[in-house]
Amino acid sequence: MKKLKMRVELLPHTPFLKSDGTFDKEKAIDYSAKIAGECYEPDGWSKLKDEPTDKSARRAKLTLDLEHHSVYDHINIGFEITNMPKIIAMLLNNEKQYNTSEKSARYTPVVRTEGSIISAKEEKLYNKWMDIFSKKIKDRYGHIYDDRKITKLAQENSRYLVTVFMPTQMIHTVPFGQLNRIVGFMKKMISNESKDDFTKKLIPYFEDFINCFNQLNVLEDRLQANRKNRNFTLLSTKNRQEYFGDTYSVNYKGSFAQLAQAHRHRTIDYEMKLLDTKEYYVPPILKDDEKLVDEWLKDISSVADVYPQGQLVMISESGTYDNFILKAKERLCSAAQLEIANQTKDTLVKYTDNLKTSNHPLAKDISLYDKGARCSFPDYKCPQSCKFDEGILLKREI
Repeated sequence: MKKLKMRVELLPHTPFLKSDGTFDKEKAIDYSAKIAGECYEPDGWSKLKDEPTDKSARRAKLTLDLEHHSVYDHINIGFEITNMPKIIAMLLNNEKQYNTSEKSARYTPVVRTEGSIISAKEEKLYNKWMDIFSKKIKDRYGHIYDDRKITKLAQENSRYLVTVFMPTQMIHTVPFGQLNRIVGFMKKMISNESKDDFTKKLIPYFEDFINCFNQLNVLEDRLQANRKNRNFTLLSTKNRQEYFGDTYSVNYKGSFAQLAQAHRHRTIDYEMKLLDTKEYYVPPILKDDEKLVDEWLKDISSVADVYPQGQLVMISESGTYDNFILKAKERLCSAAQLEIANQTKDTLVKYTDNLKTSNHPLAKDISLYDKGARCSFPDYKCPQSCKFDEGILLKREI
C-alpha cells in the first residue's frame, strides 16, 4: 500500500497564529496558564490577564507536569488536512472533541490519479460496479430518482470496493490539548512492538500526521503525557454485553463505511474489532440475483488486502435511550445511507422488544417510534416529504 503525504494548513479561526502560518505555542501556553488561575484568583480574569509572565510560566509548568490539561482545551486549532486516509478521520471523529466539515465519501467519484493510494484494480472494480448499480437502480427506482440521484447512489455503493485508507480531506477544529492527546495515542501505537497488519498500515500515516503538525509548532510533549494509559476509543480490546434500559449497549456487524456515518452521533459511543474471518457487506439491491451476489463477493474479496470500505467489523454501540432516539430521528429516513438506516431499525426493534419484555417504564415511549421512518414520529416534523413509500416504511433496497 503506497504511503500518502498529508498536507495541513492552519486556518484563520485558530488563535495565536504567526504571520508565517505557524502556531505561537508559547503564547498559547501562557494564555492557558492564566486561565488556570481562575480557579483560585479572587479578582478573576481582570487580574490574571495582566499577571507577570514568570508567574504564568510557573503555573503552566505545574499544570503540565501534573497533567491538569483541561485548561489547554480552551484554545481551538482549526486546520484543513488533505491526503489523509479515511480511517484516520474515523479515529479522530470517534474522539468526540471536534467540529468537522469533511468531503463526502458517499457522493464523491473515485478517480485514481498518479501516485494514488487507490490501486488500478480498485478503480476498475469501482467503475464496473458503477455501471451495474446504475442499471439496477434505474430499473427498480427510475420512477423515483432522476439520473443525477441514481449516479450518486451508484457511487455510494461502489465505494464499498475501495480501501478505507483512501484519501479524504476535511476542515477540522479540535482543542489544543486534545490534538496533543491524539498525537500521544499515535505515538503509543507507533512504539508498541506488537502490531497486527491493520495497525502496521496505520503507522506511516500517524508519522505523517505528527510530522505535519510538528512543522506548524502545534505539538507540546507535555500535553501528550498518558498516565491513564488511554488509547483511541474506536479500537476496542473488550467484549461488551448487550443491555437495553435507560442506557443501552448493542453489538452488530457493520462495514467501515457505515461506522464512518455513525460517528456523526457524538453523544453515542462506538468501538470496533476486526473479525477473525473477513466478511463483507452485500448491498440489498443485489440480493435478488444470486449470480450478482457471488460476483460481488468475489470482487470485494479480491481486494481484501487493502481493507475495502465494505469489509465488516464488529461494532459495539452504547449510549442513553434519549440519544438513541435522536439517532433514529436522523437515520430512519429515505435520504440516509441504507446500511446505517437498516442497522438503526434493527437496533430499534431489539430495544423495543427488550423494554417490553422487561416491562420497562420506557416501553410505552419507544412504541411511538416503531411505525416507520422518522416522518412517522409524533415529535418530528419533516421539512419536505420524499413521497417514497418504500423509504417511509423502511423497506427500500437502495
